[in-house]
Amino acid sequence: MSARSGSAPILVAIGALLVAMVSYQCGASLAKHLFPAVGAAGATAYRLGLSAVLLILLRRPWRSAPAKPNLRALWGYGLAIGVMNLVFYMSLRTIPLGIAVALEFTGPLALALFHSRRLIDFVWVALVVVGLILLLPLGDVEKSLDPIGVMYALAAGVGWAIYIVLGQKAGAAYGANAVTLGTSIGALVAIPAGFAQAGTALFSIDLLPYAFGVAVLSSALPYTLEMVALTRMPARTFSTLLSLEPAIAALAGVVLLSEHLGPMQWLAIGAIVVAAAGTALSVRRPTTADEPVPN
Repeated sequence: MSARSGSAPILVAIGALLVAMVSYQCGASLAKHLFPAVGAAGATAYRLGLSAVLLILLRRPWRSAPAKPNLRALWGYGLAIGVMNLVFYMSLRTIPLGIAVALEFTGPLALALFHSRRLIDFVWVALVVVGLILLLPLGDVEKSLDPIGVMYALAAGVGWAIYIVLGQKAGAAYGANAVTLGTSIGALVAIPAGFAQAGTALFSIDLLPYAFGVAVLSSALPYTLEMVALTRMPARTFSTLLSLEPAIAALAGVVLLSEHLGPMQWLAIGAIVVAAAGTALSVRRPTTADEPVPN
């Protein structure tokens, strides 16, 4: 096999993950505009409920049955999607998008550190840590963060780490259908919570175009692309590449939500981008112990 053909799967995975991250943050920005009408839980219900409908109609997962089903991984993956999205949107009520994603990223960051084996891996993780420290307005009383919002974002980080681990296992068993099935399970968490908060406002015709936009940009498209990436690269590499997420979120907050960032936070974005680029450039073919889950 040539070097070019051997590197093709990892390049496809990196490209899919980059597009997924941009789509995800654009969808999160759009969802925040729905908060006054249906609240954070209502926006989550729109996101996962409509995403599940779209994916079921598109994929029709009942047409194929897995050779080796893994219901425990599938349900864990789906519940992680539901809870992670719900608590993340709850955090966006009181803290900026870029900072919420930076806090949420502690989950994948911890996973990347746990799977690290080489010195260079720790260098990139350390640079991400520096970037996250600069990104947060620590010690600034005028810009202090709402503690409840911080806790919601950190809880989303735990869900994100579980999503990565169980997503690989679910993807190995169910292939691309794992996204459809997992999103449907996540909707079972989000829809009751959304209806409890928003009630019949969820059925407003005027909100449907925005709701479908959130569903496609925040779930249907990025989760599908992330599954492409998850099944083609090690969990360590996937987790560390996600260091671009806070930077993309911060930029989306500035452009789409008019959220302000200070000079130190822009410096943080630069550090995180360098770390992500370094990780992508230093990707090596996995060993047996670090093998990505096959598609």
